[in-house]
Amino acid sequence: MKQVTVTVVDPVGLHARPATVAVNAASKFKSEINVAFKGREVNMKSIMGVMSLGIPTQSEITISCSGEDEGAAVAAIEEVLRAQKIIA
Repeated sequence: MKQVTVTVVDPVGLHARPATVAVNAASKFKSEINVAFKGREVNMKSIMGVMSLGIPTQSEITISCSGEDEGAAVAAIEEVLRAQKIIA
């Protein structure tokens, strides 16, 4: 399993637009991909799951991937979120 812990820096938090981009990126991989916040963990391939976390700015989240393409998956999702200036 690969995982990365990052801080959300967008003033609005992880809102609908970047969450959709992250979900679309996650959906391209075969691995199981989850995002965890405040003790709750949801499937990152589910927009409803990600939005249900209500992740505000300055929050620490952990993205974890498990499966055959886990390394590429965690790197791609981190890159997508950094490109949108959602995480630091």
